[in-house]
Amino acid sequence: MIPQGKEISDNDFKKLSNFIYTNYGIKMPDGKKGMLQARLQNRLKANNLESFKEYCDLVFSEKGRDTEIVHMIDVVSTNKTDFFREPAHFDFMTNEVLPEFMSRRNPGELKIWSSACSSGEEVYTIGMVISEFENHPGEIKYSTLGTDISTRILDKAANGVYAEERVAGIPMSLKKKYFLRSKNRENPTVKVIGDLRKNTSFQRLNLMDPEYFSVPRDHDIVFCRNVLIYFDRQTQEKVINKLCSHLKPDGYFFLGHSESITGMNVPLKQIKPTIFKKII
Repeated sequence: MIPQGKEISDNDFKKLSNFIYTNYGIKMPDGKKGMLQARLQNRLKANNLESFKEYCDLVFSEKGRDTEIVHMIDVVSTNKTDFFREPAHFDFMTNEVLPEFMSRRNPGELKIWSSACSSGEEVYTIGMVISEFENHPGEIKYSTLGTDISTRILDKAANGVYAEERVAGIPMSLKKKYFLRSKNRENPTVKVIGDLRKNTSFQRLNLMDPEYFSVPRDHDIVFCRNVLIYFDRQTQEKVINKLCSHLKPDGYFFLGHSESITGMNVPLKQIKPTIFKKII
């Protein structure tokens, strides 16, 4: 039971939910009041606050803008992902994208952006797919950028350490090749090998920002999977257009299985379900 005085009022919920939606695009309808209240309880405790009214005062203060808002978004944002999630995309990379890239006269570096990377499983899956690609005359030089709104989850991604159960669905041959098992059998974990981690970088990014100044504009592939579902249709279109401005002409764009660009004014043409190419 939540102690009396630590229940969020309708007014405070409206203030926070409007702020979160306006600045971060995360929808907070009335039905999520209980979820928001539960997730922010530890933030009240961390700041020695007795009520959500005090918490709102902190969030909207000058001090809060510099410190607490990042923590609030960390606990509010949803971070669900898996290794090799939506495998058809990675099959398409192996069968179409990588052969096409290596057929170029001077292919250079393949640059991939995982724009909502969560705890890094997507980024490291991409690394394994590229490393396993064998139908080419030489090694593929590549780099993968992972961005997310949550600093907490980005720290986990950069560390590359996961509970052993998280890799249960990966073929044993890949697990042996790309993960190191911990010696602690009471809390078994695995760590992504250095050869995969050296090709990755991570940084915090809010997809609602007007411009993505810290992201280069020359990516060959952009993944934006299972994050747009939290935005309304107008916001989705704006985000996709901003992402596409960082994608080369003829570059590939991957959406999640429940997402669509139907009716949107975006520079993409569909190649396969949820797979697109940037129009020149």
